[in-house]
Amino acid sequence: MINFRPIARVIAVLLLLIGGLMFTGIPFSLYFDSGDLWALLNSGLICVVVGGALWLVKSPGERNIRKREGYLIVALGWLAMVTFGMLPYLLSGVIPDIVGAIFETVSGMTTTGASVLTDIEAAPEGILYWRSLTQWIGGMGIIVLTVAIFPLLGIGGIELFVAEAPGPTSDKLHPRIRETAKRLWQIYVGLTILLTGALLIAGLSFYEALNHALTTMATGGFSTKNASMAHYDLPAVQYPVIFFMFLAGTNYTVIYYGLKGRLRKVWQSDEFKAYLFLVVALTAIVTLGVRYHTGLGWEKSFRDSLFQIVSIVTTTGFVSADYTAWGNSLMMVFFVLMFLGACAGSTSGGIKLVRHLVFFKNSFLEFKRILHPRAVIPLKLNGQVVTGRILTHIIIFLLLYLFLFVIGSIIVAAMGLDFMTAVGAVATSLGNVGPGIGKVGPVDNFAWLSPGIKLFLSFLMLLGRLELFTILVLFTPYFWKSN
Repeated sequence: MINFRPIARVIAVLLLLIGGLMFTGIPFSLYFDSGDLWALLNSGLICVVVGGALWLVKSPGERNIRKREGYLIVALGWLAMVTFGMLPYLLSGVIPDIVGAIFETVSGMTTTGASVLTDIEAAPEGILYWRSLTQWIGGMGIIVLTVAIFPLLGIGGIELFVAEAPGPTSDKLHPRIRETAKRLWQIYVGLTILLTGALLIAGLSFYEALNHALTTMATGGFSTKNASMAHYDLPAVQYPVIFFMFLAGTNYTVIYYGLKGRLRKVWQSDEFKAYLFLVVALTAIVTLGVRYHTGLGWEKSFRDSLFQIVSIVTTTGFVSADYTAWGNSLMMVFFVLMFLGACAGSTSGGIKLVRHLVFFKNSFLEFKRILHPRAVIPLKLNGQVVTGRILTHIIIFLLLYLFLFVIGSIIVAAMGLDFMTAVGAVATSLGNVGPGIGKVGPVDNFAWLSPGIKLFLSFLMLLGRLELFTILVLFTPYFWKSN
């Protein structure tokens, strides 16, 4: 039997946090006199009032969160964040229609970066800051932050943490889950501050530096400029963003070991080595292709190639150049990259490299098993044997992801999109990437899509952000059975 009693207080904390974070946009609204003060203030007050009311609800009985409650709270928590997170768009009139506001908010919270704003620079500064902040909130997962302060609730948070970050690895920085969540957020906040400082040194204003630091560390890709990072066509700006995008796509456990000086532990990560090798190899190949197709200088070809590869692999979605104009072969390379994702335990979306790594390692070992059918040949990752249960989970995930991509593409094509745009829109939404191919490429946006397609893509974004199972399990009869 599902225990609904603790859910109200958890959602209350989420709304109180969302409301408080909305208030942080008020100084920007006042400084720029951008006309969105009351939209931010009223939105924040609504969140605080509703959250406060839920907090005051008294519910006797067991408060422990079990696995079922954890998954349900994550789903309801994201629904609440989207419902209340879109209020600034609606109240300010920046996005007057509900479907568009839902799409923009889901895209922000899931760090996808797809947008329905046709003129970003015309939007008020306070709203653009909130837009960037939605990605930063979703990057590490506000529910993980809630786990860090769960002692205030008297609720155990292990199941909630697992539901929010359901990747195939179970590394912990600290044996207590609350301490793990705190250390993750300390690293996350610290890296955001460092990138803000680097962009300030590069010449950006504090407002521009902060906004891009928020969305970079979240691997989100929202920008305050219509041309995205192509607006800042300077090595001093783009190279720091590339470096921090790469860090944001790295497993935070690996980052933690690196900060502690435990470099041997860093290099023991098979996934990190594959991640680094993939970026280096692809950059070399794509640089040659860009140089050939565009005739740009070597530095510019290298920087554009490296920027777009890291941006797509990490599912950040920043745009420094139009990769669809580099020829069909390179465009297909970037389309395939949308299915990779960076490291598990990072803020990136997508399938994650560790799943691909396990799949290919197991496929290679299968040839050896065919030749030696009686031999016991274990699959190892980071020097440890991968259990059959994890292997089965990864294979099911890959098949399910492919199935959803195919079915999703058929559905949006049936709703009126051409083939290239349909597969591009579904791939970028399910992978939380941002730019796609076709008519939703890096120089386009999603404003022209029908309301039905926007809602369907929003659902795919949420599925991708929570790695499929967290949401899909709610639609199974097993979840709602008492035993």
